[in-house]
Amino acid sequence: METSSSVSNKTITLEEWNGSTPTKLSKTFTIKASSSSVTITRSGARFSHVWRRLLEAFVPEGFPSSVTADYVPFQIWDSLQGLSTYIRTMLSTQALLSAIGVGEKSATVIGATFQWFLRDLTGMLGGILFTFYQGSNLDSNAKMWRLVADFMNDLGMLMDIISPLYPSAFVFVVCLGSISRSFTGVASGATRAALTQHFALQDNAADISAKEGSQETVATMIGMALGMLVARITIGYPLAIWCSFLSLTVFHMYANYRAVQCLALTSINPERSSILLQHFMESGQVLSPEQVSSQEHVLPIRFISWSPRNTNYMHNKVRLGTRISSFDNMEIKEHLLSAASYYTKAKYILVERKGIIDVIVHKDSNPADVLKSFFHALVLAKNVHKSKSLHSDGQKWIDSQYEVFIKKLKSLGWKTERLLSPIIWRAYWSYEPLEEKID
Repeated sequence: METSSSVSNKTITLEEWNGSTPTKLSKTFTIKASSSSVTITRSGARFSHVWRRLLEAFVPEGFPSSVTADYVPFQIWDSLQGLSTYIRTMLSTQALLSAIGVGEKSATVIGATFQWFLRDLTGMLGGILFTFYQGSNLDSNAKMWRLVADFMNDLGMLMDIISPLYPSAFVFVVCLGSISRSFTGVASGATRAALTQHFALQDNAADISAKEGSQETVATMIGMALGMLVARITIGYPLAIWCSFLSLTVFHMYANYRAVQCLALTSINPERSSILLQHFMESGQVLSPEQVSSQEHVLPIRFISWSPRNTNYMHNKVRLGTRISSFDNMEIKEHLLSAASYYTKAKYILVERKGIIDVIVHKDSNPADVLKSFFHALVLAKNVHKSKSLHSDGQKWIDSQYEVFIKKLKSLGWKTERLLSPIIWRAYWSYEPLEEKID
């Protein structure tokens, strides 16, 4: 047993380390103590610890290892576009209040209140209608709808700022702007939830969402201050107001485009599945999320239908979740019955009609079945004009290559649990032997 005197002659060293994960720790404080002396050493810059604590209010815990690599560039461009939005909000609000009659003796409180009520009411109704028609598509096309949402917000602001120019149609113009912004609220909120799940690497979606709120608050405060300054400088100068508004709008759309271009989503939607499968069938290799991101479009297809790189995407030739009531008697005999015999062991049936592959999904199919059915349909779509035995050749490819393809997708970080695409219509079928005719 050691005596108390021998223990007191020893020196102990204590180190303080900061960080939320074992791989991202930094030494901040060291103590060397003995019975005769105590030495204290602070590591790093004097204000480094304060800076780290301040940074923790705006970035998720464990940053950067707790988020995906595309988190930082996306947040930078997203903050810049938000800053532009808040500055323009001051200009559009100033124009809107002027049109309502704020500051004029002839304006009445009840009149202004009624106009504002109609504006909000139409916005609420517009949000409900947009959710009804497009709510199920927001998850599968998060990048596209994120960009569309901000475009609709720009359109709503434009309606507000031109409202004073049309006094007789003021209510109609501001209601159109309110409807446009209601689309923004629904689409932006829904796609933000999808992107937050993408960024979260350690089941920290709530933390990422909270820290984004802090980032947005700071951007809002800066934007409001700059907006008030711009509004003050440009008041009474219509040309200056329009130049400021339009230039900020152009920058806003550019920043949004750059933000969504930074995203390398790992979920599989129809377009990404088409890009992945086409490349795999041609080269035997699987593209990474970053490589696919550079090829997928972020604008609605109707805006870029002229682009040659999108015309050959196989997913445009596939209809997932086809209604069986869409087949007429002739199509049932010529297409459906002949195709069904190839899928007796599958939870789906693929039918080719006029170069389009219809996917009839069984009501008991699971997400893995749906994903397989879509990839199977893409194989048929690629060979629809090349193969005489379309269904037979497609089944051979699925039997020999599908599992290899899925394993390679998983190895590169793709989420192969499900296909991001809504299915409204399903079906049930069974096979029975034909009854023999009795003379």
